[in-house]
Amino acid sequence: MYQSDETDNEQASLVSSQSMKPSPDTLTKLVKRLRALVTKLLPVEVDYKSINDPTSRVITPNVISAFLDAAGDLGEALPYCLLRAHADFKREAYLNPADFGENTGRAVACEVLARRIVHQNPSEKIKSLMSTRYRHREPDGDISEASSALEIAIDTHCTIFLSSTEAQNVVRALWDGELVQTLTDQDDIQYVSYHESRQAGFWGHMNPSRISVPRYQNFLRIVIWFLFLAVYSQAVREPLDLLDPNHTVLDVWEIVLYTMGLAFSLEDTHRFYKLFKYATYRAFGFWNAAALITDSLLLAACLLRIAGLCTTGDHSNTLRLRSFQVLSFVAPFIWLLITIFDGHQYVGTMQICVSRMLQESGIFFALLSVLGIGFLQGLYALDVADGSSEGPSLLVNVLVQGLLQSPNYDKFSGSPVGLTLYYLWNVATAIILLNVLISLFSSAYAEVVEDAEAEYMTFFAGKTVAMIRAPDSYVYPAPFNLVEVFFVAPFETFGLRPQRYAKLNRDIMSIIFFVPLTFIALFETSIVKKSWMTSWLGQDDEVDTENPDLLDPVVEGLDADNGLEISKIPFDELVKRFPNTEQSMEATIVKEIKEIQARLEVLTTKVDRLHTSH
Repeated sequence: MYQSDETDNEQASLVSSQSMKPSPDTLTKLVKRLRALVTKLLPVEVDYKSINDPTSRVITPNVISAFLDAAGDLGEALPYCLLRAHADFKREAYLNPADFGENTGRAVACEVLARRIVHQNPSEKIKSLMSTRYRHREPDGDISEASSALEIAIDTHCTIFLSSTEAQNVVRALWDGELVQTLTDQDDIQYVSYHESRQAGFWGHMNPSRISVPRYQNFLRIVIWFLFLAVYSQAVREPLDLLDPNHTVLDVWEIVLYTMGLAFSLEDTHRFYKLFKYATYRAFGFWNAAALITDSLLLAACLLRIAGLCTTGDHSNTLRLRSFQVLSFVAPFIWLLITIFDGHQYVGTMQICVSRMLQESGIFFALLSVLGIGFLQGLYALDVADGSSEGPSLLVNVLVQGLLQSPNYDKFSGSPVGLTLYYLWNVATAIILLNVLISLFSSAYAEVVEDAEAEYMTFFAGKTVAMIRAPDSYVYPAPFNLVEVFFVAPFETFGLRPQRYAKLNRDIMSIIFFVPLTFIALFETSIVKKSWMTSWLGQDDEVDTENPDLLDPVVEGLDADNGLEISKIPFDELVKRFPNTEQSMEATIVKEIKEIQARLEVLTTKVDRLHTSH
């Protein structure tokens, strides 16, 4: 977390607004009012796509205006409250399956309203609307953790809101380090602009807080992944290199491997803590499970290795062998960490597809487990019918072989009943369940690809905010977090004053991350020096629709002397010929009908007057 030494006007305004935040009870009342309005707006089930349509007949300009007025003086908190209402409707949808469609439609309406309302605000207010943190009163009476509209949208997977230009601009600013976190006088968190990145020289950029910038964190993790991969490759070669089965000393590569594994485990534990504290258990996905399995395997291999060192004889050699066997299982999961390149859209979309498909396969594995237990019990009963048994593990192996399209029919050739059961198992799995799994994979892939850009932007927003989300005050990426845990954090526990503790962290981070900070400083100062080039390459190509010189240009020079003219017809006259694309076809028809109705009323009034006069 970045903590500025100077308080500029912008930060001062944010801090002053902090003290004027509405109370949790007031915000809870607004959330309930918004939910009542949305329920009135959508009393029946409505197609989700029609709600999100830019020319929706549901979310019209009048509806948006009504919700803006419904917030009263709390307009700044309206996007936050709408997204909170969205989360409540989603929870009700899962708790009450009978009204799943209605509540899901209302949740989508809240999300669309939040996006449209943010879009209507001036650009200078977007950051405040997105990042200001509020608290509300939870159903059990407790006050919630402080969170912002951006964080709620990430926790509840709001693809519509997070794929908006405004949300992505804030996310990109956080990713690049243009927006940084700072503590207010009330120990709350606000995002402020990092002005030093455009003003200070090289030494001004040697700021340890820049390590917490998501872009630099991501790059550092990629470098560490390559180093971890090299260390693992050397560690698994240790038995072959030493050629001594009785070797009882930890190799240097093993020490480094297990030290880095401990650091990764602590980092993942901290990540899981934040996940369950600030989000919900539904946010625990496939890649979190993969990280948990990797940490568990590394821990098991390390414990077996240490146990082998503490014993002697054949038992020691057995434990050493088991340690390296467990360690070999880590390799596929380490290579799965290639997803650290998910900052690129292709890799990120691939990761989303794999994760979604594995989530959808839950139905398949639930059916498979129940069916497998039934067939296993039946085959085991046949196996023990003659008074002897080959063991259930052998039967499990045969069933798995059949599931993987390599059935062993000779195993049951002597038992017609057993062979029949085995036939049924292969028919149920190979023909029925596997086709169900293929259908689930296909539908999940189609859903992700259909909305791939929005899904990736949502994923990228979650990745960015997760790197800087509270309560991280000083970011030590693994394996450097071991330094924080064992050598820095105890000073905070022993009551070191906050100012001295902050200075201690800055000094230690400056030493540990001297090389990365040097590259960061060179990178950021080179951006400032070449600002003319970045401005030229990344110049704004948007058309200003309010500039009359652009709308009705005047020809000058030789072309003007020759009588050439562009703006023979004014821009406003040309626009009048366009259809109103901000309204749906139904709204346009209704508007025209109302105009005709008004003219008919005028005509009827005139006819009645003429009839009365005669």
